[in-house]
Amino acid sequence: MNQQALSALIWSVADLLRGDYKQSEYGRVILPFTILRRLDCVLEATKPAVLTELAAKEKQGVNPEPFLLRKSKQSFFNTSPLDLPKLMGDQDHIRENLYSYINAFSSAVRDVFERFEFFTQIERLAKAGLLYQVAEKFAFIDLHPDAVDNHQMGLAFEELIRKFAELSNETAGEHFTPREVIRLMVNLLFIEDDEVLSKKGVVRTIYDPTAGTGGMLSIAGEYLAEHNRDSRLTMFGQELNPESYAICKADMLIKGQDVANITFGNTLSEDGHPHMKFDYMLSNPPFGVEWKKVEKEVRKEYEQQGHNGRFGPGLPRVSDGSMLFLLHLISKMRPVAEGGSRFGIVLNGSPLFTGGAGSGESEIRRYVLENDLLEAIIGLPTDMFYNTGISTYIWIVSNKKPAARKGKVQLIDAGGMWQKMRKSLGAKRKELSDTHIEEITRLFGRFAEAEQDGKPISRIFKNADFGYRAITVERPERDDKGKIVLATKGKQKGKPQPDSKLRDTENVPLGEDVDAYFKREVLPHAPDAWIDHEKTKVGYEIPFNRHFYVFQPPRSLEEIDTDLKGVIGKIQAMLAEVLK
Repeated sequence: MNQQALSALIWSVADLLRGDYKQSEYGRVILPFTILRRLDCVLEATKPAVLTELAAKEKQGVNPEPFLLRKSKQSFFNTSPLDLPKLMGDQDHIRENLYSYINAFSSAVRDVFERFEFFTQIERLAKAGLLYQVAEKFAFIDLHPDAVDNHQMGLAFEELIRKFAELSNETAGEHFTPREVIRLMVNLLFIEDDEVLSKKGVVRTIYDPTAGTGGMLSIAGEYLAEHNRDSRLTMFGQELNPESYAICKADMLIKGQDVANITFGNTLSEDGHPHMKFDYMLSNPPFGVEWKKVEKEVRKEYEQQGHNGRFGPGLPRVSDGSMLFLLHLISKMRPVAEGGSRFGIVLNGSPLFTGGAGSGESEIRRYVLENDLLEAIIGLPTDMFYNTGISTYIWIVSNKKPAARKGKVQLIDAGGMWQKMRKSLGAKRKELSDTHIEEITRLFGRFAEAEQDGKPISRIFKNADFGYRAITVERPERDDKGKIVLATKGKQKGKPQPDSKLRDTENVPLGEDVDAYFKREVLPHAPDAWIDHEKTKVGYEIPFNRHFYVFQPPRSLEEIDTDLKGVIGKIQAMLAEVLK
């Protein structure tokens, strides 16, 4: 069964709900029932062995749980003789039997259904006389991994979430990232470690602080499994949305991961994995979302812990918290002595340049660049995400740069690498093909400047190229007669008083001598000006688009004149025809 057919089949359940449920409420029923049926199918083969083992261990009077996990061959089990198809045999007691069946799951699974508030929906369906009909729809959908693999199941969940989000006017993009974007990020994350990751028995950790439904973690695991069957990627994550968290947790259960590694809550205000460090990390935090709700906790950590906490380098403006996730990930990097870390994070354009010298944003960029943590930034095409058409960028950050990359940053403009989707999904109209992903990965791996059709697509810069000194240029205040006003007391006594109305600032590249720049660029236009060195600040910005701008010379006047004469001639000929 392909993913579209699966989604259509599950979506047909909505027809039963129409009238008793608002469209925006369909997901509360369909998502948990889909998960229930998936778990049902996964446990089908080992259920008899589990029940036999349960009876034996209860007879012996020992805790059966570890033995049941072994028999189920999963990280969860169910001790009820029932499953969804068997529930269909007793229509009159469907409600009580469904409760009994769900409560017979191990605790990690029960938590998934609690996050969905599934029992509330069971009661509501029962009162509406719909519970049996809905359960029957799911009881005969084959969601066994042999029929629907984990990747396909993940895509189905994502499509369902997107549909429900659209119906309830929510932001679908908050829950997941397009799969091809994740594949690109995973390629970029692992490419420099291919040799290490190919070794037998290698074990690595990966973390996503904005895990959504677990897509990033899943694809990273698939990548490593394809390249090295003997490897193991232990997954960690945190998610704020209860339904996304429940789906992620269910997915991790089926993959055999320790679901205790997936925590619930707001990563910025309550770190679910304190003191832990990771080998790899991935994140697509919400674009341009304010952090006012967690401002108290974040500022407290910033003021009390400084660089011992997560946010020591600085705080961005409250209207956009994406750079807080950047700092959070940096704080989770494994020390170089222990192997180091690399992570990829998707950000909008704002973190590249928002905020002048001394601002929180600039200080964060300064920390990243002066500590030589930024490997590359890849500019993606617009219209790539489900909830926004804006430009987005992948930052690759590492504290274990290869020798060739030390002190340098690579910018890759992949804005022209896309193909049109057959059908738009929300704001997503474009996608990366396999060829595009391979080309971007190759550009990153080569770490060299490159052009395409006469335009630059890969450029290499020194870290300091993005830095500048913001100098304050003062001009003297003058009295009514034009005479310079001098200070009469203090340290400035006898010196010209600055006129605040004439004050200006100049950004001097870090690589340039400030005095030489001032003499060349300022004094010829303002001979009476001077620099107030006490106000000088160091700033950093990454004007991505400027570095890929190619000047297109205007057409010559002769060419324009020829075109105009041609157009005028056509108009005159048409008028002549009308006047005949």
